[in-house]
Formats: sequence, structure tokens, C-alpha cells
Amino acid sequence: MFTGIVESIGKIKQKKTDGTNVHFDIESPLAGELKIDQSVSHNGVCLTVVAVDKNIYRVTAIEETLQKTNLGNLEKGHVVNLERCMPANGRFDGHIVQGHVDQTGTLAAVSNKEGSWLFDFTYDSQAGNITVEKGSICVNGTSLTCFNSKEGSFSVAIIPYTYEHTNFHLLRPGDTVNLEFDIIGKYIQRVLKGYQ
Repeated sequence: MFTGIVESIGKIKQKKTDGTNVHFDIESPLAGELKIDQSVSHNGVCLTVVAVDKNIYRVTAIEETLQKTNLGNLEKGHVVNLERCMPANGRFDGHIVQGHVDQTGTLAAVSNKEGSWLFDFTYDSQAGNITVEKGSICVNGTSLTCFNSKEGSFSVAIIPYTYEHTNFHLLRPGDTVNLEFDIIGKYIQRVLKGYQ
């Protein structure tokens, strides 16, 4: 389980295809603290560490993950948001994040608000996911509060610290992002709508 509080960013040093899988070698200040079999969130996607060598570690994404997230779009030099699993005795600073992306979305617009940034996102509402005004959303592994919540779209405000210490400062309109909707909202929706 994660909280959506990004600890660090990592840089893709190598991307290697192996059948339908893709191995990513990632350079990060966290690498020296990682161990094999540990789960780490990459742009909100929980992946298992399979190798560590000094300041670089390797994770593998399977075909299912590549199809349902933005990880397949990553290339050498791209930057990802990183978070290790929440320790049992840690503070819960964000919200409940599983590291299981529900779907991707698209950055529609970015506005500089002279002290913060407004990011507008769209997503395919046919997938059945929803946001609620002032509810939680996880975008590229970052726990955020959404507003302007409508069917298939929402906005988030990004403070300077988050803008500078995540890959939000690299996002441009048209970019694809990973979205994990609030697990509590998903359970409530399932109870109300049932299985379809």
C-alpha cells in the first residue's frame, strides 16, 4: 500500500524488451535503500524490484501493465515519480493508494496561477470511474485533491514543492497520465451499482 506522497523521481537509464515484458533500469537516490522483491510505485504503478546495482535498480512490467498504464510510453531519459510502500508505523500523509492504475487520462491544459499551477485532466468515463469534488485522486502516483469534478474530467492544483519534486513540471498538454481513483469511492460505487 502507498500514500501517494512521492519520495523521489527516477530516470530511465535503459528500457529492454523481453518477449511481452519490458525491463526498466532506473537511476534513483532511493536505489541504495532498495532490496530485491520490494514493491515500489512508478508513476503510480506498483512494480517489484528484481535487481539492484549501486544507484540503479531494475523492475519489470508485464504486457497487462504496459497496456493499461503510461509505462509503455517511457523511453530512456524519461522521469518517473517514485514511492516505496508505506511502513506499518508510518504517517498516512496522502490517501489509500494501492498502486493499481484504473486507467489512463490526458492532460488537457496547464495554467500558471502565479504561485501554483492548475492542471486539467480528461479521462474516458465509459470505464465507470468517477471523481467527487474535493475527493482524492492519484495522478502519476501523486495524491491530489480534485475539483471542477465532472463526468470525464477534473482539475488539480499543484503547489511549487510538488511541481518541482515530481514529474509534473515535465507534463505538457496531450501527455498521458496514470489515474488511480479513490478506493473508498470505488467500493461505494460497486455496492450501489453491483456487478454489470
